[in-house]
Amino acid sequence: MARSERPPYFPLMVTIFAIFVVFLYAPIITIVILSFQGPEGGLTFPMRGVSMHWFVELFGPQSIGDIWGAFRRSFALGLMVMVCTVVISLMAGLAYRHRFIGATGLLYVAIASLIMPSVVVSLGIGAGFELAGIERNWYTSGLGAHLTWTMPFGLLIMFAVFNRFDPAFEEAARDQGASGWQTIRYVVIPIILPSLIGIALFGFTLSYDELARSSQAIGAVNTLPLELQAMQTNATTPVIYALGTLTTGLSFLVIFVTVAAAVIVRRRQDRHGSDAGKA
Repeated sequence: MARSERPPYFPLMVTIFAIFVVFLYAPIITIVILSFQGPEGGLTFPMRGVSMHWFVELFGPQSIGDIWGAFRRSFALGLMVMVCTVVISLMAGLAYRHRFIGATGLLYVAIASLIMPSVVVSLGIGAGFELAGIERNWYTSGLGAHLTWTMPFGLLIMFAVFNRFDPAFEEAARDQGASGWQTIRYVVIPIILPSLIGIALFGFTLSYDELARSSQAIGAVNTLPLELQAMQTNATTPVIYALGTLTTGLSFLVIFVTVAAAVIVRRRQDRHGSDAGKA
């Protein structure tokens, strides 16, 4: 196939995209660089030496906030949101393969939180728990607030997956005597497993980094993004940059592990499919 000619505005398109990439990643790179300041370094350039001093300080006693408590809460909440998002999205995807009364309205309600201001959603959930006399906490109202952000993405992905799903696989399983649950467990889930891994990635990363929907619904304690926001008013050393570097590294690690898992699953499925075809 012959390569199409580049349009006359192609250099402009590349330039705009390159500027966007620089704008997107330059702040992250700046924080990473400044986190390696020497012991006498400050929050701005120029750097005063290069060392791991502020990473060591990060793991010592902190007088500016509960960093590790906030990290544990964010990590645990991210895992809870991840599991809930995957399970509920899968159940909804299976349900929407059939017609039922109120399906359209229920879908619109489920994804409406995407267009609502995050702070308003957080405030509404916090106020609702207060009116019900239930104490706000990161694992109750905070979990609900984060699910309003992750669930719509999980639902939309799952709907797209099942829209392209070939029901012939299920029919073949039923012809072999498989029950409904066995068909889902041994046929449907293995086929859509890469997509479920992707939903899990969305669920964890969106929750782990969420600030606005945590602000009014999390209760008396902070998640890591809220703790970082609070630290901005009193942090005078690059220890906050060291924390930012570690949390960014964790996010990239989760993405890498998730993508690697999806690739491994896909290769195993392709290999098993090839073996079955030869048989």
